[in-house]
Amino acid sequence: MKLGIIIPAHNEEKRIERTLEAYLSYFNEIEKEAKLIYKIIVVINASNDKTKEIVEKIKKKDSHIEYFDLKKGGKGYAVIEGFKEAIKQGFDLIGFVDADMATSSSSFYDLVKNIGKFDGILASRYVSGAKLIPALTFRRVVVSRVFNFLVRSLFLIPYRDTQCGAKLFKAHALKDSIYNLGMTQWAFDIELLYRMHNKGMKIREIPTTWTDVADSKLKVGKTSLQMFFSVLQLRVINSRFRRFLHPLKPIVMFLWKTVG
Repeated sequence: MKLGIIIPAHNEEKRIERTLEAYLSYFNEIEKEAKLIYKIIVVINASNDKTKEIVEKIKKKDSHIEYFDLKKGGKGYAVIEGFKEAIKQGFDLIGFVDADMATSSSSFYDLVKNIGKFDGILASRYVSGAKLIPALTFRRVVVSRVFNFLVRSLFLIPYRDTQCGAKLFKAHALKDSIYNLGMTQWAFDIELLYRMHNKGMKIREIPTTWTDVADSKLKVGKTSLQMFFSVLQLRVINSRFRRFLHPLKPIVMFLWKTVG
């Protein structure tokens, strides 16, 4: 079994070395046990710090690392381009994980062990058995619950946590779903899951251990607004009434850019 792990990296000079070393150390041991063959593809996107230099240094020490450098930004764009590259290289399982180590290497491997006959598997912070370190603040809980309710109501998908930065899919599922995705930032994974769900693919959600990173660049208020307008844009794009809703798209895009 061949596993491809995509790590999007935008200005991650403070964290990428620690993350790559932790994942390499863990998965090198797994590979020695002949459980899988793996590669980590770092997708550097629109970075203007030393992320590329750090990744190059680690790549010289371990051939499990590959990277490419994109000038265009957007986490979703980076992940999608990473998926396409992994498909070209013939990986059986392809997933992505955020660069901040909120999801440990062992937690990501839980996805590999539990995907079974499913087409995809999601690490979830909001199903029974999940561990959040530390526990989310009341504000984060409210924002997360409201956002998830909005997503499930608008798209009729059953997943409780569409935004956790650790997901794994079988190659055939991605081949059928990732091309011509319209969202390249916050809502890209919602659109991906929406497409897979509509195609009848089976996606499993399992509890994860998730660590809130102290130096995270995520700003809850600003990001929540961006995600909200991204979801509205996605709903307009995928509505059966999109011809009539099309005039709303420029308004939604203007509001998204205003809070960006």
